[in-house]
Amino acid sequence: MDLEISKHETNVFPRIGSQNSKSFFFFAQLALRIVVIAFTLAGAIIMVTSQQTVSIFGIALKASYSYSSSFRFNVVANSIVCGLVVLSMVLVITLNHPKWNPKNHFYLFLLDMVSLLVLLSGSSAAMAIGYLGRFGQSKTGWMPVCDRVPKFCDKIILSIVSSFVAVICLLVLTIMSAHKLKPEITVHAI
Repeated sequence: MDLEISKHETNVFPRIGSQNSKSFFFFAQLALRIVVIAFTLAGAIIMVTSQQTVSIFGIALKASYSYSSSFRFNVVANSIVCGLVVLSMVLVITLNHPKWNPKNHFYLFLLDMVSLLVLLSGSSAAMAIGYLGRFGQSKTGWMPVCDRVPKFCDKIILSIVSSFVAVICLLVLTIMSAHKLKPEITVHAI
């Protein structure tokens, strides 16, 4: 039984170096950048609006993101990265024109790397404090507070998850930008 491969068989993924590959790469970058903008903006807005006031034995206890420097840093990191990704979208659109030098993709790679590191540090700092708020640390006497202010903690967790989704997208974008720095190999027929 012989297997025949049709000459008209279509491939799901475009061939490397083809025009379809370049347009797929361009639209994938734009789509991922829009996702990063949406998730960083959502993470910052959710963090800023997270606050809750409860009364314990007649004493009002207010929980707000502004009481923690890590949560404030996360808001600033999300906001900065959102702005940098908007800037990088402009750079991606201008680098797509054939007149631009391919060596300029290094600046896009650098911008993606800086954005990734800033957002990762802000998200990690917020996650560390969020972990302490959720579980406490018995050795130092820090008690968990999330059982007293659950709405506040739920919003903080949602903001941190949103930031980490943006981190994953930025990691993919950084890899894509690094891939674009590779020189294209042209194969000539003998």
